[in-house]
Amino acid sequence: MKNFIKKIICLSLISFYFFKVEQVKSLVPYYYFPTIKNLDKESLSIGRNAYQLLYFGQYEQSLNLAKLAVKINKKNEKLWLILSEAQVANKLYKEALYSLENAEKINSNLSEIYFAKSNIYFKISKLQSAKTALETGLSIAPNSYKAIFQLGNIFLMKKNYSEAIKLFDKSLKIKPDFWQAINNQGLAYFEKNNINLSIKLFEKAISIEENAEPLLGLASCLRMKDITLALELAKKALIKDPNYVNYNYRQEQLWGEKLQKSTEILLQNEKLQTDVILAKSKIN
Repeated sequence: MKNFIKKIICLSLISFYFFKVEQVKSLVPYYYFPTIKNLDKESLSIGRNAYQLLYFGQYEQSLNLAKLAVKINKKNEKLWLILSEAQVANKLYKEALYSLENAEKINSNLSEIYFAKSNIYFKISKLQSAKTALETGLSIAPNSYKAIFQLGNIFLMKKNYSEAIKLFDKSLKIKPDFWQAINNQGLAYFEKNNINLSIKLFEKAISIEENAEPLLGLASCLRMKDITLALELAKKALIKDPNYVNYNYRQEQLWGEKLQKSTEILLQNEKLQTDVILAKSKIN
């Protein structure tokens, strides 16, 4: 009987010990330490979300997420690229260039870095820097029709119309339906006083994409030849994009002085005044 009681006591003590241990373990917090691989994966997921927000126009939220992604993973050049895009959207051009410098340090053979740089330099009117960045990017990706087109735009801004036209041609050989290049050829030829060729080019651009820019460009070309059609095209253009009523906006789209003058005369036509006033009210 005495031995039996001793066994019972021993078993009770052992049970009590294990029970107390479980109690203690249940009170100790459990920490998860993610691996570097998991952190990298999470940063890329955050980066994708930042890019999606950028696409939907939520620029400030996109910037915050992009900053977080880079903070988690500073060694991924694509995250720096996303951050730079978010910074550009928020007009933080100096910061965007810094982000691209970091991306370049990680991978100097990525053409997108130089094309993004050129876009920023273009926005802040540093044309020579934009040209250099484009040429560097094109040395890596020579068939980028958009980059070739942008290089053409730099020559268009410098009023070197012949070189601009050559580059637009080169862009179109890669992508024949790139209506923006066709349109900008129309802009260049107008400044070279080849109105008939401008008409054909604007018509061709419209056949691919009925955009406000070639519509108004064509209207300005036809002002002296067919005022009825010119007015019809101008009205359609202002409905599609009221911003084209504004001289400064057209200048941002690289319209030359001669085309601007022709367009201003057209927009002063009394039959367009209702449309002009409406367009101005929309952009205001």
